Amino acid sequence: MKRRTFLKQVGAGVAGAAAISYTASSAAAGANERISVGIMGCQRGLLVGEQFAAQGARIAYVCDPDEGRARRAREKLSAEKVVDDFRPILDDASVDVLVVAAPDHWHGPAAILACAAGKHVYVEKPCSHNIREGRLMIDAARRANVVMQVGSQSRSTPVLADGVQQVREGAIGDVLVAKAWNSQRRVNIGHESPSDPPPGFAYDLWVGPAPKPPFQKNRHHYTWHWWYDFGTGDVGNDGIHELDIACWGLGVDTHPARVSGYGSKMHFDDDQQFPDTQYATFEYPQRASGPPRLLIYEQRIWSPYVQEGYENGNAFYGTEGYLLLSKHFGWRLFGPKNELIREEKGTYSVPDHVADFTNAIRSGKRPSADIEIGHRSATVAHLANILARAGRGTLEFDSDREQIVGDDQANAFVKRSYREDHWAVPADV
Repeated sequence: MKRRTFLKQVGAGVAGAAAISYTASSAAAGANERISVGIMGCQRGLLVGEQFAAQGARIAYVCDPDEGRARRAREKLSAEKVVDDFRPILDDASVDVLVVAAPDHWHGPAAILACAAGKHVYVEKPCSHNIREGRLMIDAARRANVVMQVGSQSRSTPVLADGVQQVREGAIGDVLVAKAWNSQRRVNIGHESPSDPPPGFAYDLWVGPAPKPPFQKNRHHYTWHWWYDFGTGDVGNDGIHELDIACWGLGVDTHPARVSGYGSKMHFDDDQQFPDTQYATFEYPQRASGPPRLLIYEQRIWSPYVQEGYENGNAFYGTEGYLLLSKHFGWRLFGPKNELIREEKGTYSVPDHVADFTNAIRSGKRPSADIEIGHRSATVAHLANILARAGRGTLEFDSDREQIVGDDQANAFVKRSYREDHWAVPADV
């Protein structure tokens, strides 16, 4: 596809965003009616919900087990109803879309249930808590014929799409290596002991289908990212943006065949379980034509400095030059002798991404960050974590079966453990 056509399609959502209409599979809304949205998770969900509201959507529900967060979201979004359990949203035939912006351990179960209820789904990144749930999410969306968009906003941002298209069209020659880095300064979450949940916080609903440990205040708002049962570490939290862009630029349409590297806690003395330092390389299968492709991921979440001018970013290395890209700043194209050839500035766009999603609902086409795309990118993050958690130097991955080859201990982390007999545990896990 030519760059001009590509960018026209990527940005097509903006023009029609002012009045969201709906003509796709659900019977909940007819053509030219306002789309109706339920928001699950009122921290990130509030920011996404503001974009839906700004583009004409009806915010029917906000849902959060934290009473204070739910109340604030209702006020800011002028939501019609507030609940602490998202099942009433699923039961309401007038609701077209569920926004899943809850912690990672809820992404798969909530999205799968929403598909079964005939809802379209906007699910925050990473799309899944683990590789198996990502596959089940694809199956659920296809079975129900609904749109499922992953919150990887770079995919709908014209300036970033332009940079990726430079790479894909050969502006730097044959691209052999893509690098993604996550270098920033995170906080120490400390050491805590179990305690009572704070007032107004429905802890049992928050835990949902995950194993239920006693409440602990450094395993609560935001700090859940650093615990195996609830989060995916910073590679799944922030690094997933850069990994998704790297996969996009490389043009990969499959999983890596091998991952090698290292991950450990080298800096923080606290309770977090995931690595604060990770280096991983992902080797993609040889193509019928063209060179092999390598993706490199670097993570240092104790870094008080930036790399290549960007705190988090991407580099694409080709035989005729290289391109540096940041989702916050834009991109710079360099020639063979490091001369700056072209520079475009800009930042990722949540409004464009929401518009792309709603246009996909109207048209019946796949969105820019379709669940299958999101699953491939999330699998890269999950493999980096499995490598570190299993303490391996290298893992072989069967792309078709989505299984780690010859290592039962590591392969066990392709899935996760659940609370026994919980209503939200997906089937076929």
